[in-house]
This record gives sequence, structure tokens and C-alpha cells, in this order.
Amino acid sequence: MSEEIRARIIAAAARVYAQYGFRGATTRLIATDAGVNEVTIFRTFGSKAHLLQDMLHTQVGASPVPILPRDAGDPHAELTRWCGTVLDYLRGHAHLVRKTIAEADERPQAACDACEGPNAASRSLVLYLEQLRDAGRIPDDADVDTSVSMFMSAMFGDALYRDIIPHAFPQPVEAAAERYVTTFLRAVGLRASNLPVRSRSGTRATSAGGRVAGARRRNR
Repeated sequence: MSEEIRARIIAAAARVYAQYGFRGATTRLIATDAGVNEVTIFRTFGSKAHLLQDMLHTQVGASPVPILPRDAGDPHAELTRWCGTVLDYLRGHAHLVRKTIAEADERPQAACDACEGPNAASRSLVLYLEQLRDAGRIPDDADVDTSVSMFMSAMFGDALYRDIIPHAFPQPVEAAAERYVTTFLRAVGLRASNLPVRSRSGTRATSAGGRVAGARRRNR
């Protein structure tokens, strides 16, 4: 079996699985899409389950997982670039991830395989925050685990469901990464001096506006 035919079968399996899920992705449909005999699939992969497992591993590994630098420099800039790359990565795998999550009760391992890349990116983020904490740039008591969980969940939701419910996410789409990162860095307590001037001035303006409004209410 040539690598070209194997790759063709895996690509066909990805297309069929993304449309029909595990139960609907029959070997006959995959063989037809790949332009091969159904027997060829069983000779190569042994079973549909093994084929789809190989497909998920191949698809997840098709593009490199976004990893943050070992030495933190400019957190806002570095995290914004990283967040944008993670969002692109997730959007590129959205159809597969949706199907595996929908079938997680029946096939939990498949869901784990599909999320292997995002999990690696999440671990990279935790290590990055630990650098910032060791350097005294975020508080020692920062709730890193909860903040990372919320940040990753926001990116998952954006990448998987923006096309379905677009107004539930930051607009325009090009601004989403920067807005997620700014909010995330505030959540972990990054010093204001490390945030963009626009974000800091916006915070001051809001605080000042609140003080003025409060004074007006007291003077009534």
C-alpha cells in the first residue's frame, strides 16, 4: 500500500466523518470518496475504528500546536499572537472536534484524541504563566488554573460556534484574540504597566466616570 493511497483514505475518512460522525461514516462511503476498494481499507487499517483513530491523530498533527516562548517578554503581544494561532488551529479542526464532542459519551477516547492539540497549547499557557509568576509579574496567589480554563473555553466556543451564533463573541473576528488576552491578563493580575496603553486608559476612564457618576448621585 503506497503512502499516497493511505493518505487519500485518511483524507476521505476526515471528510466523511466530519459530515456523518462515527456511525454514519461507513467504510463504503469512505472507500467511494477515496476512490479505492472497500477491501483496501480493511487490509490497510484493520477496521473502521482503527482508520478513524489514525485519521484523528493525523489531522490533529497536520499543523503544529501553538506553543508559547520559554522566556516571557511582552505578555500581551506574545499571548495575542498565540491566541490568534490557537483560534486558527481550532477553526481548522472545528468540524472534527464538533463530531467527536457530540459522540463523547460513546467514544470518549476519540474526543481526547481530537483535543490533544488544544490540551498541549493549554499546558504551554500554564508554563508561561508560571514564568510570569516566578518573575513577580503576576501575584503569587493568582488563580492560574481557573483563568486558563476560562480562557481556553472562550477560544473553544469562539472557534467552534462563531459561525452559528456570531454575535455571542467579540466583534469583529479580527479583534477577538486581543480582547480575550487583555481580559485574561487582568484576570491573572498582570500589572497595569504591562497592558496596552489603550486598555489602561480605558480602565482609568471607566473608574473616573464611575467616581463622577457617584458624586452626582450623592449631590442630588
